[in-house]
Amino acid sequence: MCISRASRLVALVLFAIVATARPAFADLTAFLGVTPTPENRTLRGFSGGFSVLIVGFEFEYANTPEDELDPLPGLKTWSGNVLVQTPVDVGGVQLYGTAGFGAYHEELRNVGETSSAVNLGGGAKIHLVGPLRLRLDYRVFNLQGTPRYETYHRFYVGANLRF
Repeated sequence: MCISRASRLVALVLFAIVATARPAFADLTAFLGVTPTPENRTLRGFSGGFSVLIVGFEFEYANTPEDELDPLPGLKTWSGNVLVQTPVDVGGVQLYGTAGFGAYHEELRNVGETSSAVNLGGGAKIHLVGPLRLRLDYRVFNLQGTPRYETYHRFYVGANLRF
């Protein structure tokens, strides 16, 4: 009798998991932002990824142009990131934390450094209408090798399309 109840409980739990499982989602983001390292400058980039429940994966590219007048180096980053996020929007907002690893190229006046980089950050995806969301993101990049600036901070605002 006890085994029968346990079997029914296991079957009920499995049914609940299958019935409430969400499909995988993908999204694309185009963004504009600012880095205060070493002075405020604009950046632009894009990302694409997918998520299942609370875990997501994305690839991202960002470019901060070189400013030869000041002189401030340009920075290009490529990274693969893991996101841990709220499984559903809460009040139209999905919060996330992220960590990633990739590469960078920092250059000033044709002298450059290319090496690996790690990043940590977080943000929010805010529902606007239909599949369109506003994405707010903050990251800290730690550059390996011998860059001019080892740590870059970055904040961006992007248009995010979920499909």
